[in-house]
Amino acid sequence: MSKLNLSGSELDLDRPNIEDYLPTDSLHEPSGKLRLRDLLDISPTLTEAAGAIVDVSKDLSVNVIGGMFSIFVLDEFSFVHGQDSFTRCFKSNPPEPWNWNVYLFPLWCLGVVVRYGILFPVRVLVLTLGWIIFLSSYIPVHLLLKGHEKLRKKLERCLVELICSFFVASWTGVVKYHGPRPSRRPKQVFVANHTSMIDFIILEQMTAFAVIMQKHPGWVGLLQSTILESVGCIWFNRSEAKDREIVARKLREHVEGADNNPLLIFPEGTCVNNHYTVMFKKGAFELGSTVCPIAIKYNKIFVDAFWNSRKQSFTTHLLQLMTSWAVVCDVWYLEPQNLKPGETPIEFAERVRDIISVRAGLKKVPWDGYLKYSRPSPKHRERK
Repeated sequence: MSKLNLSGSELDLDRPNIEDYLPTDSLHEPSGKLRLRDLLDISPTLTEAAGAIVDVSKDLSVNVIGGMFSIFVLDEFSFVHGQDSFTRCFKSNPPEPWNWNVYLFPLWCLGVVVRYGILFPVRVLVLTLGWIIFLSSYIPVHLLLKGHEKLRKKLERCLVELICSFFVASWTGVVKYHGPRPSRRPKQVFVANHTSMIDFIILEQMTAFAVIMQKHPGWVGLLQSTILESVGCIWFNRSEAKDREIVARKLREHVEGADNNPLLIFPEGTCVNNHYTVMFKKGAFELGSTVCPIAIKYNKIFVDAFWNSRKQSFTTHLLQLMTSWAVVCDVWYLEPQNLKPGETPIEFAERVRDIISVRAGLKKVPWDGYLKYSRPSPKHRERK
């Protein structure tokens, strides 16, 4: 299978080579001669095709008729028309309507009045109060304690945790944490599956992590360059090729420091809809540090916490959360993992992904998440 070509503007800080994740024999070009063993060894193809049929039938209610020919036609249809497992990873799945009858519609209308007329104003008030308390404390601490670095960092860490708690309260967040609370130690890095930027806020309210994150514009970018800078967060810009080396150096320096805040990385590199996990980038797994997995699972009964950044701004996403009933999720701090003898960073990343996926009940798919920013090449589709 040939490599997928992406534009330079979509540079990944640690883009894996997809061929590293594929069986060696799948990389060979067809020999041109059809052998008997090629005809007999079709079970992987049948398995993939059957999976495609199941995926397509869920969305399209396809009635499969015609045996083997239909299997391969539907496999090609599902890949080309966006009903494959890759597209599903970045797709919001709204709940089916339940309110369109004479009994339930009045209750739904009452719910809208409560959420928008009562809960939303109260939540705005809570968040506004949180910002007033935070800024009135953070600004003096940041400006007046510059000569007392240890005390200043400790207070700034507590204040960042405080404002994140106010954010969670503004969604009526119900978060259940499982496992021991993370501590500051050298040579360790925390990795988690990624559904939305609120993952960081939910984790940050318990522990002041230093996170590696894409640089954002607007008010989010202003917070990154001022407040979050104080907890040691590291920013990058995908359009800047030189950022790769700079960030890699900063990561190694950060994990070596005993007094630095715990480092948090979302190795998927993009938001996934909390039903799947995509390929983990290997950067976090080749630092020579202990890797501490974190699994996050949201309950979609009250709101879908997935942030589709291509369709809505983060401000719109926050408004959606603040006008919902609640944000309900579970967070598991899992057993730390170390690189085993003879294990490659890619294998290590896949092993940790297995642990997170099983704990959170997520389905693994063999895709690089950054492919969502570009279309698969025609040669890749033809090979499929």
